[in-house]
Amino acid sequence: MDGQLLAALAAGDRAALRLLLHPYLHWTEGGRTIRGRSRVLDHLAEHPVSARPAAYELRDGQVYRWTC
Repeated sequence: MDGQLLAALAAGDRAALRLLLHPYLHWTEGGRTIRGRSRVLDHLAEHPVSARPAAYELRDGQVYRWTC
C-alpha cells in the first residue's frame, strides 16, 4: 500500500490519492499531525513527500495513519 501511495504522490495524482487515503486520515510529519484527507491533500500539494513512512495503519483498505 505504501508503494501505491508513494507512486500517486510522485505522479501528483490527486484522484488516486483520494481513493487511497481514509477520510479521517491522521498524517504526522515533523512532529505535527494533520487530520482529514482534504487537509492532508492541501498540505501535500505544497509539501511533497517521497520517502517511505516510518509507520502507517490501514482502515477499510485505506491509509488511516501515516507517520513520516
